Amino acid sequence: MTNKKQNIINNIRAEIINGHVKPGQKLPSIREQSQKLACSLNTIISAYQELEKEYLIYSRPKSGYFVVAQEAISPLIQEKRIDFTAAAPDPSSIFQMDLRQCLNKAMELFEESIFTYPDPQGLLSLRQEIVKLFHNQQVFSSEQQVFIFSGAQQALHLLIGMPFPNAKTNILVEQPTYWGMLESLKAQNQTVIGIERTPHGIDLAALERHFQSNMIKFFYTIPRFHNPLGTSYQPEEKQRIAELAQKYDVFIVEDDYLAEFETNNKADPIWAYNGSSHVIYLRSFSKIMLPGLRLAAATVPNSLVPSLQQHKRAADLSTSVLSQGVLEIFLNAGMYEHHVKKMKALYHHRMVKLKEVSSRLLPMETLYSIPTSGGLFSTLHLPNIHTEELIKRLSTRGVDVLPTDKQFIASFPKMNLLRMSIMRTDEQDIEAGIHILAEELKLSKRTSSAYKPVLWI
Repeated sequence: MTNKKQNIINNIRAEIINGHVKPGQKLPSIREQSQKLACSLNTIISAYQELEKEYLIYSRPKSGYFVVAQEAISPLIQEKRIDFTAAAPDPSSIFQMDLRQCLNKAMELFEESIFTYPDPQGLLSLRQEIVKLFHNQQVFSSEQQVFIFSGAQQALHLLIGMPFPNAKTNILVEQPTYWGMLESLKAQNQTVIGIERTPHGIDLAALERHFQSNMIKFFYTIPRFHNPLGTSYQPEEKQRIAELAQKYDVFIVEDDYLAEFETNNKADPIWAYNGSSHVIYLRSFSKIMLPGLRLAAATVPNSLVPSLQQHKRAADLSTSVLSQGVLEIFLNAGMYEHHVKKMKALYHHRMVKLKEVSSRLLPMETLYSIPTSGGLFSTLHLPNIHTEELIKRLSTRGVDVLPTDKQFIASFPKMNLLRMSIMRTDEQDIEAGIHILAEELKLSKRTSSAYKPVLWI
């Protein structure tokens, strides 16, 4: 990019952000800008196009370029903060132009489907692509077993409410676990039982007792890169869970939401351990693509297909065809694989940075472990620390962290945990944020003789 063009972009951007050019105001025409700034028409055209990609301006055919609404500008002028709370991808990490091209192509290729109510189970062509994608994770099923959902949250909500072939009614969840699952259980007034999940895994003997005695309909688990702990089950744990599911006729809802970020090629899901008859394998696309597309896919045992078809149809008739089309094109064109590689490398570097900074800056007595195979979340355990006060102190210093109270069921003893996300913290943010965190932990140590924090990542 030429210095001239970059200067033009910088000047216009500054005028918009600083409010000198108001939302809805028309910018000078390309010819007017060219004459005013003594540069070529092509330079102005290119500069406007760059600003349009930043969503600062937009074009109206035969009318010119206009400044976008204030709501779209405001994120650009907000105070810079270090965000360890995010559960959605950093917008800068998403190939927005690729997605826009896929959206335009989807409108062209799936035009007929847009004007109808398609199969509630999902577009057949997309389900065939999902079968191929799942094969890469050692999950082998057919398109007749695959369902496309309006996000993983919809899948969980439907599974919670529908009857299962085992005729059981209680649902077992790890503690802590994904808050959205708990919200759906609460909304549907379902009987839920908790089982402790620690950074070291799960008590398999306790799991067997639950399966044997508590009429468990299904066990909801996040075996890989747990939310919020960030840890993963060992192969022998996955195998034993699959064995227990078959032995006691308990279904497993395996939420493998970060499968694509796994760097260990031998880390298979529970489904791969002979779990095809009792494992529902669920995959979200919110962490890879845009959460706003609301897309997830699952493969289910044949025994569940008829009931799930009925409940999916009753829920929304069908998942958005445009969203499905975008994902299918993204997969077919090789964009998905390319994007996954980029994001996996990005998050891996951030985790490596987190490990290095934590070992260098956190207090010596702080214990921590960081998975080397990927992930997005870590959990800070702060016994005998006033967590709410710590969060407020961090916030005043521009660092946002998230307590995990909502990730426990009401009847289960809560731990004093903070969930830490690297999704929107670059390496510079991690360095600065952990530095501030270390200072605040030292301050907390001086005010509490019993302070023994443990960082599990």
